[in-house]
Amino acid sequence: MTFDLKVTDSQTKARAGKITTDHGVIETPIFMPVGTVASVKGVHQRELKEEINPDVILGNTYHLYLRPQTDVLEKAGGLHKFMNWDRNILTDSGGYQVYSLSANRKIKEEGVKFKSHIDGSYHFFTPENVMEIQRTIGADIIMAFDECTPYPCDYRYAKRSMHMTHRWLDRCINHLEKTPLKYDYDQAFFPIVQGSTYKDLRQQSAEYIANAGAVGNAIGGLSVGEPAEEMYAMTEVVTAILPEDKPRYLMGVGTPINILENIALGVDMFDCVMPTRNARNGMLFTAHGTINIKNLKWREDFSPIDEMGITFVDTEYSKAYLRHLFTVNELLGKQIATIHNLGFYMWLVREARKHILAGDFSTWKDMMVKQMDNRL
Repeated sequence: MTFDLKVTDSQTKARAGKITTDHGVIETPIFMPVGTVASVKGVHQRELKEEINPDVILGNTYHLYLRPQTDVLEKAGGLHKFMNWDRNILTDSGGYQVYSLSANRKIKEEGVKFKSHIDGSYHFFTPENVMEIQRTIGADIIMAFDECTPYPCDYRYAKRSMHMTHRWLDRCINHLEKTPLKYDYDQAFFPIVQGSTYKDLRQQSAEYIANAGAVGNAIGGLSVGEPAEEMYAMTEVVTAILPEDKPRYLMGVGTPINILENIALGVDMFDCVMPTRNARNGMLFTAHGTINIKNLKWREDFSPIDEMGITFVDTEYSKAYLRHLFTVNELLGKQIATIHNLGFYMWLVREARKHILAGDFSTWKDMMVKQMDNRL
């Protein structure tokens, strides 16, 4: 994997770059739709490619390990072939599930014991076997195994967890060096900065991760309930330390406003379930604010869903029709809303890139943040 940093904005730390892997180019800043179980929920691959058009999507190691299981993925020739996706894929390591499935796991120095949310069976994840699993899944970018701490988090726990994450990183790197590729393309490895919302821990972790010398780096443990101001403060601390010539990935973030503010702090890559999850609940993101399409006010609004939208659903369907589909619980409504939201997120990051290249990102960003902070 290579990273070519094209431009850094003169008034902020926003960057426009280009990541190149064996599956193609990723223009940054970029948003990665989440395809947890080998599918971006509610969207055909053809719609994903032709309408939303992301350079890269995300899969989840924990969920793919449980279903369809790694033996199936290996027989298929890896996740790309299994789901018929010929562009880039990034897999997270299961570290987020250490946080999100806290009731069903036990953490030790050796690794994490999980109780499956599907059938109650027990599984043990270690830095070593998580690297093996991600080799088998075959994503272009794979993540280190870490612990994502909750918020709020006691300082002593955050510190202890951070150091364990660093030890796990060393084990990941050592094991990858001994583990050959399974398919005919390369895999890039990203370590993850932790440290909760404590500045000194974030500084320590960012320095440790920077010294690992990986081709890219990630920031984890944010967007887990902390105020946005704390998220931005921790991101700013970390991006000041992580090397400028490597892509920076902020995991699990976030709202459209979160994404723009973190682009301004020097982040290049994002993922989040918010556009798809909120779509299924009837919330649409637009350049002028959010729409709750279930509201009665849209019952007789026959205007397009979003005249500025980039996907076919935005102009082929009206707000009234989409509200009707949600009212009668028709699956098509959720699909339309999902395509719209993902299309908007892709438009947002690509528009940000245009303004970074044009040199007026700061002015444009401030205008967009103000516009999007509305309930329509």
